[in-house]
Amino acid sequence: MGKIMDAALRPLGYVRNDAEVLKELGWARSEDVGWEDLAKFWGLDPDDRGAMNEATYYTCVKILCETMGKLPLRLMQWESNGGVRTARDHPYYNVLAVRPNPYCTASSFWSRVEYDRINHGNAVVWKQPGRRIGDPPVLWQVPEGEYDIWWDDARRLADVPDIYYRWSHGGRTLVLKSSEVMHFRWFDSADGVSGVPLRQRLKGLIDGALGAQGFQNKLIDSGLTAKAVLQYTASLSDDSVGIFKRSLDQYAKGEFSDGTMNIMPLPIGMSLQPLNMKLSDSQFEELKKYSAYQIAAAFGIKPQQINDMTKQSYASSQAQQEAFYQDTMLYILRTYEDEITWKLLTPDMVSDGYFVQADTSVMLRSDFATTVKANKEAIESGQMFPNEARYRLNLPAVPEGNTLLCNGNMIPVSMAGVQYARGDGDSDDSGNRDGDGEGGDEDGE
Repeated sequence: MGKIMDAALRPLGYVRNDAEVLKELGWARSEDVGWEDLAKFWGLDPDDRGAMNEATYYTCVKILCETMGKLPLRLMQWESNGGVRTARDHPYYNVLAVRPNPYCTASSFWSRVEYDRINHGNAVVWKQPGRRIGDPPVLWQVPEGEYDIWWDDARRLADVPDIYYRWSHGGRTLVLKSSEVMHFRWFDSADGVSGVPLRQRLKGLIDGALGAQGFQNKLIDSGLTAKAVLQYTASLSDDSVGIFKRSLDQYAKGEFSDGTMNIMPLPIGMSLQPLNMKLSDSQFEELKKYSAYQIAAAFGIKPQQINDMTKQSYASSQAQQEAFYQDTMLYILRTYEDEITWKLLTPDMVSDGYFVQADTSVMLRSDFATTVKANKEAIESGQMFPNEARYRLNLPAVPEGNTLLCNGNMIPVSMAGVQYARGDGDSDDSGNRDGDGEGGDEDGE
């Protein structure tokens, strides 16, 4: 990827500056740039990526990244009559939904952007201009650790202060304005510019979960045998005691080549008393599950999504999926839609009614019978063209499918009660006269 990115940067005529020039400009750097600087400030190892080794953390990151990758981003447009259409004929559509750049599909690209947003607090995407005027831009994700965020409060580059992204790659430095990149940040931010990674906030909780997993792994490696007390009466040297303990440990684990297991020979006058330590007594499982719930809650992940089926039912699975969309993904999708609409689309496109929206029907897709019933109700109520319903079922359009249909018993609201409004001397179809509640004359004949 480095050679590809270097080849993309080389022919461009952007302003390039090294660190000494930036220092001379007197730029004030953002106080909270990313995980590396924060880790160094707190004395932590900036290369520590142990959080991804924790099962619950990894599962939650995987769920959010895959969900973002399977929700296509669509280019939409408001029409003059108030309707909305999918602008598939616009060149920007393929950049969003098909191929952001020649080397990456849309699903993998946006999944990786979401990964950086969660795991590092920030995800920066560079909009490389098209080769010709009118061509859509090419999107490149700026790798984490290769960029710095700077605030030009001294107005050295422009009359109006702006945020700049200094991208160092392959011995070159590319300075990008805020309008030339799309910056997706985690909601937690100390300065409103860069996001704070979630793993920083959950460091203690994740370390505890990793410790529990490490303890469980060691217990399995020891053959699920607890520690024991070796009692002997003879006098042994320290070296002899060490050799004897290692031999007993090998017997306990079944590591001898002859296949001996579950039998441990002891010399006369010696006894081995295991220390009874039950995980249930220390509530190991309960504490581990509680830590998993806390990590998942910080991500907005539901318990059943991390394989806790204690309260899961087949009938409520669709409702739980809708709750995940409303409680978790709706905010995430809104941040992507706002940033892409403002940064990627041109001002002329925005004024023409273009905007970006995620296709959430993929997430809320129901079973075939429910989809057919919903399509039927939408068609009969005049809300949907028959061809639109056929599109939802992956069926081809038909010539007569672009006509709105409705139930013949329905009338416009403005006509409600017209059949009861009659003028003086007028009669209705049944022969009743105005003011007379009955047919015929006053005698009822």
